[in-house]
Amino acid sequence: MTMVGKLLSRTLNVFGERRRSFSSSSGLYGFPHLKTPKGFESFVDEAIQRSAELIAYISTAPPAADIMRTMDEISDTVCCVVDSAELCRHTHPNREFLQEANKASFRINEYLHYLNTNHDLYNAVKKAEQECHMLSEEAQRGVRNLRADFERGGIHLSPEKLHRVNSLNVEISQLSRQYNENIVMDPGNVDIYPSSRIPKSLHYLVKPIYRSGSSIVTGSNTVLKEKGYQITTDPQTVAAILQHSSDDEVRKMVYIQGNSVPHANVEVLRRLISARHEIAQMMGCKSYAEFAVKPNMATTPDVVRSFLLEMSKMVQAKSKEEFELLTKFKRETFGRSDGNLRAWDEAYYMTMMKSSTYKLDNSVVASYFSLSNCIEGLKVLVQSLFGATFHNIPLEPGESWDPQVLKLSLHHPEEGDLGYLYLDLYSRKGKYPGCAHFAIKGGRKISQTEYQLPVVALVCNFPRSRSPSAVRLNHWEVETLFHEFGHALHSLLSRTDYQHFSGTRVVLDFAEIPSNLFEYYAWDYRVLKRFARHYSTGEEIPRKLVESMKGAKDMFATTDLQRQIFYALVDQTLFGEQPLPYGDTSSVVAELKRQHTCWEHVEGTHWEARFSHLLNYGAGYYSYLYAKCFAATIWKKLCQEDPLSLTTGFALRTKFLQHGGARDPASLLNDLVGDGIYRHCNGGIIPDISSLSDEMKLVEEYQQQVHLL
Repeated sequence: MTMVGKLLSRTLNVFGERRRSFSSSSGLYGFPHLKTPKGFESFVDEAIQRSAELIAYISTAPPAADIMRTMDEISDTVCCVVDSAELCRHTHPNREFLQEANKASFRINEYLHYLNTNHDLYNAVKKAEQECHMLSEEAQRGVRNLRADFERGGIHLSPEKLHRVNSLNVEISQLSRQYNENIVMDPGNVDIYPSSRIPKSLHYLVKPIYRSGSSIVTGSNTVLKEKGYQITTDPQTVAAILQHSSDDEVRKMVYIQGNSVPHANVEVLRRLISARHEIAQMMGCKSYAEFAVKPNMATTPDVVRSFLLEMSKMVQAKSKEEFELLTKFKRETFGRSDGNLRAWDEAYYMTMMKSSTYKLDNSVVASYFSLSNCIEGLKVLVQSLFGATFHNIPLEPGESWDPQVLKLSLHHPEEGDLGYLYLDLYSRKGKYPGCAHFAIKGGRKISQTEYQLPVVALVCNFPRSRSPSAVRLNHWEVETLFHEFGHALHSLLSRTDYQHFSGTRVVLDFAEIPSNLFEYYAWDYRVLKRFARHYSTGEEIPRKLVESMKGAKDMFATTDLQRQIFYALVDQTLFGEQPLPYGDTSSVVAELKRQHTCWEHVEGTHWEARFSHLLNYGAGYYSYLYAKCFAATIWKKLCQEDPLSLTTGFALRTKFLQHGGARDPASLLNDLVGDGIYRHCNGGIIPDISSLSDEMKLVEEYQQQVHLL
């Protein structure tokens, strides 16, 4: 065996040992290093040391296949630390663990910068790309992606330009952190007097205050201060007040304040847009949107804009109908013919109208969706679709971060364990808000006989209880659970040679397709009747109740879709072609709202000041709508007839989920449902929107628009 062969063999052997220790030793997430918070330090140290050994091996100019495999191990070694620190930072209740995870995150990200600007690695990848004909299809794709990733970091630029790109990236990181901190530090508030204006049902959202300037003198000369309530205008509270407060003026004040803070973020966002635009231009792009969209299926901002404008035309007529219907409802409710619909009326009157039409009681709906029933629903899905089962696995000492965390193995009777899933379902102080899927370890082929199984966590914030049977979910929470479970399945069923492509490691406008697809399962009666049972009687959920739920969901679905189109257009426009420095973002938002929605822009507000998707998905927010269209077509053509059949599951797994990002996403979609799921446009692809149009009863309007194109 040559020295190169020995080094590669050592790489594989060491990795095999790590895999075995991961599955058998205790420590947070199963990593032996993480038995204590200080273990994060040695976790980073060893990752850096191991990566240095692998870099030294790559510098010996091994064959292309060895370069790709070794690069993937470097990535896997570092990603284990990055992903573990990320999950810990967002979910661990222990302050010391949080602090050490933050330190580890900072150190490993610094090291990632070193790797991304390492010319030895870049040159090795370019060498491997020249020998691509000797590699498998997945390895070829991997090598090309790695080279493109290096160049997106600016490694091919002159030292002066690279230094400027690095400085701008640091500035963007700081601005992003400042933007998020401003949202937390300056949520805004509104004082409401008298206290009677806030109904008891909303008292949990507010705190009592007293106004000394409006004292009341009683008959006994006792002076009483007038009581009121202060509303903190964070997004969750604003949403609840706008939906449930009957007081028009209260809603107005809360809407305006909630959409006007934090004012400092208007300037932060302007500077962030400017910095991203400068980076894009240094990379040879006309805009940051061009830079961001280039790796995706859409390929160019022109394709994205064509898609969004087509969507906007599709919903225009029905959105106007829904707006007029809501206006009529408000006028009839008030008994006035001149009651115009204002921005702060939308959520309130939609809720009222749905309630009066479908007579839905949220507590009745929730009585069929205990958390234990919903977990059973996830088990029904994997059993029916994939012939697999979830088994509870006892957690090793130190492996869990909360006593109520569950660990499941996804097991197939013929293939054995397919992957591992942690469920962290209950809310607690300081935990990540909402629902999310976190990767811990990606799947990858270690040798001809060994495969590193994927490990993921599904994190939610349901009400805390000793028993999951006592927790009852609103249906939107069930839908969110199924959405995130779609991401988890993408990871768990992935069988790629390289972790670089494992599961959700795909292009941005492909990533949300599985999650959007599995939302359909949360609405289908044939699925729901398999697990949704009354918590006390065991009665199966009635078909009529599900039909009412779907009716209420569909009632203003076009308006909801139009809002998402508007958000995506704002995102594309702010990061599109522009002179530097960028001007008034609020005027852009106002103009797009006038053009693409039925709703007025309220002067003085700047909603974009806390729309954090502009940071996380800059020029990529369209991907949600993009995925929604693909998911609608997949559901209609593949799943709708028999959503729980093994035939359906076999197609989803073998033609779609198991490939992760290892194959061209457009080819995967075409193989899954056949021609017509997308069309080519200016070098990119646009999803077919007819299935979504049909589903939302927009067919006639859509056909008219297509005829005019």
